Amino acid sequence: MRRPWLAFALTIGLLALAGCSGSGGDTPADPKNLTVWIMGDSSAHFEELVKPFTQKSGITVDTVAIPWDSIDQKLTTAVASGKGPDLVQIGVSKLRTFASSGALLKIDDKTLAAHPNLAADKFLDGIAGKATAIGGDVVSVPWISDTRVLFYRSDILAAQGITAPPATWEELRADAKTLAGRGKGQYGYYIPQWDSALPVIMTWGEGGQIVDGAGKIGFNTPEFGKAVDIYTGLYADKSVPTNADFDQVQGFTSGTAPMLVSGPYLASAVNAAAPDLKGKWAVAPIPSGTANTSLLAGSNLGVWGNTGNRDGALRLLDYLSEPQNQLTWYKLNGDLPTVKAALSDPALTSDPLVTVYSKQLSTAKLLPLVPNWDKETGKALLDALNSIVLTGANRDTTLKGLYSATDGTSVN
Repeated sequence: MRRPWLAFALTIGLLALAGCSGSGGDTPADPKNLTVWIMGDSSAHFEELVKPFTQKSGITVDTVAIPWDSIDQKLTTAVASGKGPDLVQIGVSKLRTFASSGALLKIDDKTLAAHPNLAADKFLDGIAGKATAIGGDVVSVPWISDTRVLFYRSDILAAQGITAPPATWEELRADAKTLAGRGKGQYGYYIPQWDSALPVIMTWGEGGQIVDGAGKIGFNTPEFGKAVDIYTGLYADKSVPTNADFDQVQGFTSGTAPMLVSGPYLASAVNAAAPDLKGKWAVAPIPSGTANTSLLAGSNLGVWGNTGNRDGALRLLDYLSEPQNQLTWYKLNGDLPTVKAALSDPALTSDPLVTVYSKQLSTAKLLPLVPNWDKETGKALLDALNSIVLTGANRDTTLKGLYSATDGTSVN
């Protein structure tokens, strides 16, 4: 459904040769026009969000939706050529790679003074630091905050005698096995085969880390081993589907997979697909072991360095960071705000789902900001786990290969 975000294949050397930080990209130097790239399959909600901006400023916003399966090609080409939009959505997991390319405008103190909505202290603690400043340079601002929680069909769990959502991963495994016993084609839980964050969350839940004190990736720990056993155990119990094209929204709404871990955007999708299920599903904190730590994710917005309309792009960025507009975006698209004033607004805090999201955000952590997580470290992690659970590869041999491929990768 969503993720992975922004992946690039080109080296930084090639990007520098392409002149990404120069001027005169393919966006016309028209003070009354902006082009924005939004990740996903539809631009309709964003177009609705920016209508008041156009009415007030007179600046037309052309929104281009970049389908998830086209992100690599589109952005790699744009970064290499220096020809991109005026404003671009950037996934947090790939901010370091994107920022290092030199394609984004540096947001300096003078710019921040002119656009106070972009100041770091306006945003959720934990997002406004590591997730925005790369190498000391601020090249984007937070737009969407995202954390992972447990979605569960309370009606289906109750029918199987499960009166509360699982609080630990061991409880989840036991409950998933019970739910999978409902009959052929029924499962207890869903694991997205593309989601490299889940085994990391499980490791955190066991009290472990995947980055050592020197800032290097290191999967070879007892806690990661426990996480692998839980992950692979769910497959061994036949509690999860093995087909890669399993649709999590359909699986959840039909009851085929009545538990899964996902972000707030899933709630919007479930409500749209099956409004009749209201009151029959809920969310709960991420299952834990010795710790209750989930993923801090989401996306930022950055101004393209080559923009022909720098002032207009910054005005739009400022507009999108206003608390009321962040609340509107949550209503339209189901994505959590990043602005503290929006997150504390009664319009959000009165929502029981948001209460769980907010509590989970308070302990959430970023994936390691290593270069190209999705195509390198995260991919190696998924390749290893998927080969164990889907093809029967030897656990210990496969994990040794993972350690060899990833250990020592630096976040610095």
